[in-house]
Amino acid sequence: MAAILEVSGLHAGYGAADVLDDVSVRVEEGGITAVLGANGAGKTTLLRAVCGLIRRRGAVRFAGQDISRAQTEDIVRLGLAHVPDGRGTFLQLTAEENLRVGAITRRDRAAVAGDMERVFGYFPRLRERRAQQAGTLSGGEQQMLAIARALMLRPRLLVLDEPSFGLAPLVVQDIFRIMRAVNEQERVSILVVEQNARLALDLAGEACLLETGRVVLSGPAARIRDDDTVRGAYLGY
Repeated sequence: MAAILEVSGLHAGYGAADVLDDVSVRVEEGGITAVLGANGAGKTTLLRAVCGLIRRRGAVRFAGQDISRAQTEDIVRLGLAHVPDGRGTFLQLTAEENLRVGAITRRDRAAVAGDMERVFGYFPRLRERRAQQAGTLSGGEQQMLAIARALMLRPRLLVLDEPSFGLAPLVVQDIFRIMRAVNEQERVSILVVEQNARLALDLAGEACLLETGRVVLSGPAARIRDDDTVRGAYLGY
Protein backbone atom coordinates (compact mmCIF):
# COMPACT_ATOMS: atom_id res chain seq x y z
CA MET A 1 0.00 0.00 0.00
CA ALA A 2 1.20 3.53 -0.80
CA ALA A 3 2.45 5.70 2.02
CA ILE A 4 1.04 9.14 2.83
CA LEU A 5 4.10 9.83 5.01
CA GLU A 6 7.59 8.37 4.70
CA VAL A 7 10.36 9.42 7.08
CA SER A 8 13.83 7.90 6.77
CA GLY A 9 17.23 8.66 8.23
CA LEU A 10 15.79 11.50 10.27
CA HIS A 11 18.00 13.41 12.69
CA ALA A 12 16.40 16.27 14.61
CA GLY A 13 16.82 18.27 17.76
CA TYR A 14 17.18 21.62 19.43
CA GLY A 15 20.21 23.87 19.31
CA ALA A 16 23.31 21.83 18.56
CA ALA A 17 22.05 18.59 20.13
CA ASP A 18 20.22 15.86 18.23
CA VAL A 19 17.34 14.12 19.98
CA LEU A 20 16.50 11.78 17.09
CA ASP A 21 19.15 9.55 15.55
CA ASP A 22 18.45 7.93 12.17
CA VAL A 23 14.71 7.51 12.73
CA SER A 24 12.44 6.00 10.08
CA VAL A 25 8.65 5.78 10.26
CA ARG A 26 5.85 5.28 7.73
CA VAL A 27 2.11 5.97 7.65
CA GLU A 28 0.11 4.20 4.98
CA GLU A 29 -2.55 6.04 3.01
CA GLY A 30 -5.71 5.63 5.09
CA GLY A 31 -3.78 3.95 7.89
CA ILE A 32 -2.93 4.66 11.52
CA THR A 33 0.59 4.49 12.94
CA ALA A 34 1.26 4.80 16.67
CA VAL A 35 4.56 6.01 18.11
CA LEU A 36 5.28 4.67 21.58
CA GLY A 37 8.02 5.17 24.13
CA ALA A 38 8.88 6.49 27.56
CA ASN A 39 9.10 10.17 28.45
CA GLY A 40 12.17 11.64 26.81
CA ALA A 41 12.32 9.02 24.05
CA GLY A 42 11.85 11.66 21.33
CA LYS A 43 8.22 11.14 20.40
CA THR A 44 7.18 14.81 20.44
CA THR A 45 10.43 15.75 18.70
CA LEU A 46 9.52 13.35 15.88
CA LEU A 47 6.16 15.01 15.32
CA ARG A 48 7.67 18.50 15.44
CA ALA A 49 10.31 17.46 12.92
CA VAL A 50 7.71 16.02 10.55
CA CYS A 51 5.80 19.32 10.73
CA GLY A 52 8.92 21.41 10.10
CA LEU A 53 8.87 23.07 13.51
CA ILE A 54 12.46 22.26 14.52
CA ARG A 55 15.88 21.69 13.00
CA ARG A 56 16.03 18.44 11.06
CA ARG A 57 17.92 16.55 8.40
CA GLY A 58 16.98 13.41 6.54
CA ALA A 59 14.22 12.41 4.15
CA VAL A 60 10.59 13.38 4.81
CA ARG A 61 8.01 12.77 2.09
CA PHE A 62 4.33 13.64 2.40
CA ALA A 63 1.76 12.73 -0.26
CA GLY A 64 4.60 11.99 -2.66
CA GLN A 65 6.35 15.32 -2.15
CA ASP A 66 9.69 15.98 -0.51
CA ILE A 67 8.94 18.24 2.46
CA SER A 68 12.29 17.88 4.22
CA ARG A 69 13.07 21.55 3.52
CA ALA A 70 9.51 22.89 3.46
CA GLN A 71 8.21 25.53 5.84
CA THR A 72 5.47 24.58 8.30
CA GLU A 73 2.83 26.75 6.62
CA ASP A 74 3.49 25.05 3.27
CA ILE A 75 3.24 21.61 4.87
CA VAL A 76 -0.12 22.58 6.38
CA ARG A 77 -1.40 23.65 2.96
CA LEU A 78 -0.55 20.20 1.61
CA GLY A 79 -3.02 18.72 4.12
CA LEU A 80 -1.08 17.85 7.26
CA ALA A 81 -2.80 18.92 10.48
CA HIS A 82 -0.95 18.86 13.81
CA VAL A 83 -2.64 18.63 17.22
CA PRO A 84 0.24 19.46 19.58
CA ASP A 85 0.79 18.49 23.18
CA GLY A 86 -0.92 21.06 25.36
CA ARG A 87 -3.71 21.29 22.74
CA GLY A 88 -2.79 24.74 21.43
CA THR A 89 -6.29 26.17 21.62
CA PHE A 90 -6.75 29.93 21.45
CA LEU A 91 -8.12 30.44 24.93
CA GLN A 92 -9.52 33.94 24.40
CA LEU A 93 -11.52 32.92 21.32
CA THR A 94 -14.81 31.06 21.35
CA ALA A 95 -15.02 27.42 20.33
CA GLU A 96 -16.51 28.42 16.98
CA GLU A 97 -13.81 31.02 16.37
CA ASN A 98 -11.17 28.37 17.06
CA LEU A 99 -12.76 26.16 14.42
CA ARG A 100 -12.71 28.98 11.89
CA VAL A 101 -9.00 29.47 12.59
CA GLY A 102 -8.52 25.82 11.62
CA ALA A 103 -9.91 26.56 8.17
CA ILE A 104 -7.97 29.78 7.64
CA THR A 105 -5.70 28.37 4.91
CA ARG A 106 -8.60 27.01 2.87
CA ARG A 107 -9.86 28.71 -0.25
CA ASP A 108 -13.19 26.89 -0.50
CA ARG A 109 -14.90 29.26 1.94
CA ALA A 110 -18.39 28.12 0.94
CA ALA A 111 -17.66 24.60 2.24
CA VAL A 112 -16.41 25.73 5.65
CA ALA A 113 -19.88 26.03 7.18
CA GLY A 114 -20.71 22.51 6.07
CA ASP A 115 -17.48 21.21 7.56
CA MET A 116 -18.27 22.92 10.84
CA GLU A 117 -21.50 20.95 10.97
CA ARG A 118 -19.52 17.81 10.13
CA VAL A 119 -17.15 18.24 13.08
CA PHE A 120 -20.06 19.12 15.37
CA GLY A 121 -21.43 15.72 14.37
CA TYR A 122 -18.30 14.10 15.79
CA PHE A 123 -18.20 16.42 18.81
CA PRO A 124 -21.79 17.37 19.74
CA ARG A 125 -20.57 18.85 23.03
CA LEU A 126 -18.74 21.53 21.05
CA ARG A 127 -21.97 22.49 19.31
CA GLU A 128 -23.46 23.18 22.73
CA ARG A 129 -20.43 25.33 23.62
CA ARG A 130 -19.77 26.98 20.27
CA ALA A 131 -20.17 30.50 21.71
CA GLN A 132 -18.22 29.73 24.89
CA GLN A 133 -14.69 31.04 25.39
CA ALA A 134 -12.25 28.16 24.84
CA GLY A 135 -10.35 28.91 28.04
CA THR A 136 -13.45 28.11 30.08
CA LEU A 137 -13.91 24.63 28.56
CA SER A 138 -12.90 21.50 30.46
CA GLY A 139 -9.67 19.73 29.56
CA GLY A 140 -11.55 17.09 27.61
CA GLU A 141 -13.56 19.69 25.72
CA GLN A 142 -10.37 21.58 24.86
CA GLN A 143 -8.84 18.39 23.47
CA MET A 144 -11.97 17.79 21.42
CA LEU A 145 -11.76 21.36 20.16
CA ALA A 146 -8.10 20.93 19.19
CA ILE A 147 -8.91 17.82 17.14
CA ALA A 148 -12.00 19.41 15.61
CA ARG A 149 -9.99 22.50 14.65
CA ALA A 150 -7.45 20.26 12.90
CA LEU A 151 -10.26 18.50 11.00
CA MET A 152 -11.46 21.88 9.70
CA LEU A 153 -8.36 21.87 7.50
CA ARG A 154 -9.76 18.77 5.74
CA PRO A 155 -6.41 17.07 6.31
CA ARG A 156 -5.04 14.02 4.56
CA LEU A 157 -2.90 13.27 7.62
CA LEU A 158 -3.77 14.03 11.24
CA VAL A 159 -0.77 14.17 13.60
CA LEU A 160 -1.67 13.95 17.30
CA ASP A 161 0.61 14.33 20.31
CA GLU A 162 -0.65 12.60 23.49
CA PRO A 163 -4.41 13.04 22.90
CA SER A 164 -5.22 11.21 26.16
CA PHE A 165 -2.93 13.22 28.43
CA GLY A 166 -4.59 14.40 31.63
CA LEU A 167 -8.09 13.30 30.64
CA ALA A 168 -10.63 11.12 32.41
CA PRO A 169 -10.87 7.54 31.08
CA LEU A 170 -14.39 7.98 29.67
CA VAL A 171 -13.33 11.10 27.77
CA VAL A 172 -10.29 9.28 26.42
CA GLN A 173 -12.43 6.41 25.18
CA ASP A 174 -14.72 8.88 23.43
CA ILE A 175 -11.83 10.68 21.74
CA PHE A 176 -10.27 7.42 20.52
CA ARG A 177 -13.65 6.28 19.21
CA ILE A 178 -13.95 9.51 17.22
CA MET A 179 -10.40 9.15 15.89
CA ARG A 180 -11.26 5.69 14.60
CA ALA A 181 -14.46 7.00 13.00
CA VAL A 182 -12.59 9.83 11.27
CA ASN A 183 -10.08 7.33 9.92
CA GLU A 184 -12.65 4.83 8.73
CA GLN A 185 -15.32 7.19 7.42
CA GLU A 186 -13.16 9.92 5.91
CA ARG A 187 -9.98 7.92 5.22
CA VAL A 188 -7.89 10.46 7.12
CA SER A 189 -4.51 8.90 7.90
CA ILE A 190 -3.29 9.29 11.48
CA LEU A 191 0.12 9.46 13.15
CA VAL A 192 -0.37 9.41 16.91
CA VAL A 193 2.07 9.68 19.80
CA GLU A 194 0.57 8.17 22.91
CA GLN A 195 1.69 7.15 26.41
CA ASN A 196 -1.26 4.79 26.79
CA ALA A 197 0.25 1.91 24.83
CA ARG A 198 -2.76 -0.36 25.14
CA LEU A 199 -5.13 2.21 23.65
CA ALA A 200 -2.70 3.19 20.92
CA LEU A 201 -2.00 -0.40 19.85
CA ASP A 202 -5.72 -1.19 19.75
CA LEU A 203 -6.28 1.82 17.49
CA ALA A 204 -3.32 1.55 15.13
CA GLY A 205 -2.47 -0.82 12.32
CA GLU A 206 1.26 -0.14 12.58
CA ALA A 207 3.44 0.97 15.47
CA CYS A 208 7.00 1.93 16.24
CA LEU A 209 8.77 2.06 19.57
CA LEU A 210 11.26 4.83 20.32
CA GLU A 211 13.98 4.58 22.93
CA THR A 212 16.42 7.48 23.49
CA GLY A 213 15.86 8.86 20.02
CA ARG A 214 16.09 5.61 18.07
CA VAL A 215 13.50 3.20 16.69
CA VAL A 216 14.06 -0.09 18.50
CA LEU A 217 11.02 -1.90 17.13
CA SER A 218 8.45 -1.39 14.39
CA GLY A 219 5.80 -3.46 12.68
CA PRO A 220 2.13 -4.45 12.92
CA ALA A 221 0.55 -3.07 16.06
CA ALA A 222 -1.15 -6.39 16.84
CA ARG A 223 2.18 -8.22 16.83
CA ILE A 224 3.72 -5.72 19.22
CA ARG A 225 0.63 -5.73 21.44
CA ASP A 226 0.65 -9.53 21.74
CA ASP A 227 4.39 -9.96 22.37
CA ASP A 228 4.80 -10.57 26.11
CA THR A 229 8.52 -9.82 26.03
CA VAL A 230 8.02 -6.48 24.32
CA ARG A 231 5.17 -5.53 26.63
CA GLY A 232 7.14 -6.32 29.73
CA ALA A 233 10.36 -4.66 28.59
CA TYR A 234 9.01 -1.53 26.95
CA LEU A 235 5.30 -0.98 27.40
CA GLY A 236 4.71 -1.56 31.09
CA TYR A 237 1.64 -3.79 30.97
